[in-house]
Amino acid sequence: MSVWQLAQTLLWDNYTIFLHGQRIFLHSGEFHTFRLPVPDLWLDIFQKFVAAGLNAVSICFPMAVANPARGVFDFNDWRTLQPVYDAAKLAGILVVLRPGPYMNAETTAGGVAHWVTSEVGGALRTNASDWTAAYKPYLNQIIKRTLPNQVTSGGPVIAVQVDNEYSQSPITRAEYFAQLEKQYRDGGLLVPLTYNDAGQRSNFINGTGAVDIYGLDSYPQSFDCSNPTQWKPVVTNYHQYHIANNPSEPWYMPEFQGGAFDPWGGSGYDACEVLTGADFENVFYKQNWASNAKLISYYMVYGGTSWGGLPFPGVYTSYDYGSAIRETRALTAKFDELKRQGLFLRSSPHNNQAFITLLKNPDSGTNFFIARQNDSTSTSSIAFNITVPTSKGTFTLPRTTSGIALDGRQSKLIITDYTFGAHGSVLYTTASVFFSGTIGKRDVLFLYGDADQSHEATLTFSGSGARARSQSVQFTASRDVRGTTTVTVLPGVKGLVTLWDSDEQLVLFADSVTAATFWAPPIAQKSSGTVAGFESFWQFGTNTTALVGGPYLVRNASLMNGGRTLALHGDLNASVPLTMIAPPSVTGVTWNGRRVEPLSRTAASDHGGRGGFLTGHLNERAVAKGVNIPKLSGWKFADSLPEVQPGFDDSKWITADHTTTNISRKPLFGDGRVLFGCDYGFCENNVLWRGHFTGTGAEKSVNLTINGGSSFAASVWINDEFISTVYNGADQINALFTFPDGSVKVGEDNVVTVLQDHMGNDEDPNEKSARGIPGFALNSGNFTTWKVQGKVGGYTDYPDKVRGVLNEGGLFGERQGWHLPGFDLSFANFTSRELSSGLPSGGAGVGFFVTTFDLKIPKGTDTLLSFVFDGGEGKSGQAYRALLFVNGWKFGKRVANVGPQASFPVPEGILDYRGKNTVAVALWALDNVPVSPSLEIVVNAVLDGGVGSIATNNPSWSERPSV
Repeated sequence: MSVWQLAQTLLWDNYTIFLHGQRIFLHSGEFHTFRLPVPDLWLDIFQKFVAAGLNAVSICFPMAVANPARGVFDFNDWRTLQPVYDAAKLAGILVVLRPGPYMNAETTAGGVAHWVTSEVGGALRTNASDWTAAYKPYLNQIIKRTLPNQVTSGGPVIAVQVDNEYSQSPITRAEYFAQLEKQYRDGGLLVPLTYNDAGQRSNFINGTGAVDIYGLDSYPQSFDCSNPTQWKPVVTNYHQYHIANNPSEPWYMPEFQGGAFDPWGGSGYDACEVLTGADFENVFYKQNWASNAKLISYYMVYGGTSWGGLPFPGVYTSYDYGSAIRETRALTAKFDELKRQGLFLRSSPHNNQAFITLLKNPDSGTNFFIARQNDSTSTSSIAFNITVPTSKGTFTLPRTTSGIALDGRQSKLIITDYTFGAHGSVLYTTASVFFSGTIGKRDVLFLYGDADQSHEATLTFSGSGARARSQSVQFTASRDVRGTTTVTVLPGVKGLVTLWDSDEQLVLFADSVTAATFWAPPIAQKSSGTVAGFESFWQFGTNTTALVGGPYLVRNASLMNGGRTLALHGDLNASVPLTMIAPPSVTGVTWNGRRVEPLSRTAASDHGGRGGFLTGHLNERAVAKGVNIPKLSGWKFADSLPEVQPGFDDSKWITADHTTTNISRKPLFGDGRVLFGCDYGFCENNVLWRGHFTGTGAEKSVNLTINGGSSFAASVWINDEFISTVYNGADQINALFTFPDGSVKVGEDNVVTVLQDHMGNDEDPNEKSARGIPGFALNSGNFTTWKVQGKVGGYTDYPDKVRGVLNEGGLFGERQGWHLPGFDLSFANFTSRELSSGLPSGGAGVGFFVTTFDLKIPKGTDTLLSFVFDGGEGKSGQAYRALLFVNGWKFGKRVANVGPQASFPVPEGILDYRGKNTVAVALWALDNVPVSPSLEIVVNAVLDGGVGSIATNNPSWSERPSV
C-alpha cells in the first residue's frame, strides 16, 4: 500500500484519528486474552465492550507464552492471534495490539520469555545484540500474523504499541525503540506505532525512538485498596502537559485507571471495585474529556485470571482488578456508568464551588461544559449556576430552578447547541445525554439524570405529537428564543418518561438507573457508506440501531424478514418487561431465536406519549433456574513428596553445576555453584532442590538464602526429617536450618531437600530474577552434588503443549500428570481420603487430592462458577498452600495464611459443562500442624443466554518421562 493509499484510510491530526475519512474518539478498554484461555469466550468480552459503547480493545500479548524456547514459536490454542482478530471483527471492535516484547501487565518477567532471562547476557530492553537476537524472531511472528489484519487491509488492528513504559535515556534504550520501530516498518506494518509513558516524563515524543502517537498512563487512585472510600484529587494538568509536549498529536491515554491490582495479603478486589467505582468513573473519566483526550483506554475493563505461572510476585491468581466486568464475566455498576458515558460519546459529534471546563467542537459548534466540585474528593452536595454562550445568546442556567445540583464525587456535562439525529436541536441541557441519533425516520434524544435532582433542557420540538403528562415534568414556552420549549424535570422522577413523541422526534428522559437498563446495539445494514470489512462496526459499517430496555445484556441485533423482524440476542438474569424504540418497519421481535409474543405498540398512557414504543415481556426460561451443582466428594489421596523418603532416586534430575550466570543478582555464598532455577529451565511454579553430602557427624546445620519472590515459602528437610518452613512476605530469606539430633547419617549420603514456591519473576528492571538458592553452606564440610527439578521437560520438552509452558511446576504429582483428566489413580496407589482431613501425617508435607464430578448445565445458559476454599475466608490462618487444578489447568494458588483469595472463578471451556470433570488439589502443609481445607463449587450467577457454544480443549493424561 502506498503512502497515498494509507492516507485515505488512516491518519491523524492534533485532535483525533481519522479512519476512512471520519474522525473517531478512540474509546477503549484493556482485555488480555491469555487471562481467559478459552477462545470461544473472547467474543463474549468483545460483545460486552461494544454493548458499553466502546469502539476499541487494547490487548497485551506476552512473548512468554508464544515463544517458550529459543527458536520455538507456539501460536496455537489460546496463544493464537487470528481468532482474536476474527472475533473483534465479528463484534465490531478495533484492536490496539501491545505485544511487548516487554509488556508489564503484572506478569512474570513483564511478559519476557523465561528462557531469555537466563540465556541473554546483555541488558534487556536495550540495543544489546544478544537481546536483539532473542526478541526479533518473536516480533517477526507477530508482524506476520498482524499484517493482513490491519485496518488498512480491512482488519481491526488500528495501532501497535512499542514495548511499554520506559525511558528514553540512556541512548541504548532509545536505540532499542528505534530498532523495534524499524522492524515493524520493514516488516510492512502501516498502522501508527504508539507508546505509553509511565507518568509525565516526555519519553519518546521526539528524538531517537520517537513514536507516531505518544500516550500517557495514569492511575490517580494508585493501588491501595485498603481505604477504598479515600480519594485522591483529580489530576488537573493533563491538557497543559499535552500542549507543552506533543500538541501536534491527538491526546492519548493508553492506560487510564479502570481498577487496581491487589497484592498477596491485600484487601481483595471488592474493595478495589469501590476505590475505582462508578463515582470515580463519573468524575475522573470526564476530567479526561476536559483535558481534551480523544484516545482513551481503561486498564482494565475485564481483568481475568493469572492462572498457572503467569503472575509476577506482586499479585495472586485473580486479576479481577475491580473492573467493570468482574473475573466471573459478570457486569457491575461500573459497567453501567461506562455504558452511560460510552453511548453518549458514540452518539455525539465530534459558581465558585464548581470547576468547569469548556470544550467546543469546531465542526458542529457544540459546547460541552464539564463540571465537578473544586474539591473532587468532597462527599458534600452543592448547587451552582453557570452562564453559557449559545447560538441564541447568553443564558444563566438553570432558568426554571434555583441551581444545578452537583453531589459529592459527581461530574456533569452541561451542553449547548447540540444536534441530535438529522434535524434535532438542543439549545442547552443540564441533563445528561444517554443516546442521540436517528431510529427509522425519527430523531431520537434520550436524556437522563439522578432521580433526586432537577434537570432542565431547552430544545425545539418538531412534528405533530404529544408531551408527557406528569406533574413532575414542566414545559415552558421560551419567550426569548422563539420556537423552543424549556423542559424541567423535577426531583422524584423514576423510570422512563416520554417528553415528546411525534412523527419526527422522540425525546425521552429516565433516571440514571433506568437509563442503564437500555442498550443501543449496532444493527448491520449495508449502505453506500459501508466500508468493506467493517460491516459490523458502528460508524463505518452502520449507523442503524434500536433502543432496547430491560435485558441484563443485549449482545447484538439484526433485521430479518425484509426489516420486519428485529432479532435480538443477549442475556437475562430475570424475567423483565421489554421496551424498544425500533425502526418503523419492525413489527416482530425475536429474543435468542424465540418470538416475543405478545408484542404491542404502547398506548398514550404508558409512557406519556402517543405511541412509538414496542413493548413485550422477556421470560427467563426455567432451565436457568434449575442449575444444580454437585458437592465435591469421593476424594482420593496420594503422597506427593517422595523426594524426602529414603532411597529416592534423583539421578534423572538435572545436576546444578553451573558456575556462571546471566541472572542479575549473583550468588551470595557457597562454593561457586549457581543454584538459580531459570538457569536450568525451571523458572516457574514449584521447584525442588536436593543437596547431597557425605556425613561425618560434624554437620549440625545448613545456612540457606532462598529466593522465591515476594510472599514465597520454602520448606526444608534433612533426609526424611522436616526442619522448618520459611515465609515472611519477603522475596528472599536467609535462615539457619538446624539438623535434628540423629538425622545425619555418618559415612552415608545425606540430602538436604528444599521445596520452594516460585512466585514468578519480577518486572523491569529485575526480569532476570535470582529465584532459587543464592547462598548455601553447611556448618562443616561441603555439598558434593546439587540436583534440581521443576516441571517435566523444562522450556523445550514440556509435554502439555495445549496448556503451555507456564501451567505446571515440579511437584511429584505434577510431574506424573496426576492433575490431568484420565489419569488412572490406581497406578499411584491413591486411597480414599477427604480433602478436609488434610495430610495423613498431620505434619508438613505435600499431598495430592483428586476427584471427579459430572456437570449437566443446560445449553443456552451462561453459568458463572467458582471454586471456593474454606467457606470463602480469605485468610483462614491455616498454614497451607494449595494448587487448584481443573481438568488439568492450574487455575488457582491458595495461600491460606496470607490471603486474600479464597474464591477461584473457572469458566466454561476449562470446565466441561455437560460432561465429566477432574479436579485436583496439591496440598502443601507448611508446618507440623494439621490443616483441614474445604473446597466447594459455588454458583455466582446463572444467565439465560450466553455467547454460544463453548468448546473444551482439555487433553487427557498420556505417559510422560519419569523424573
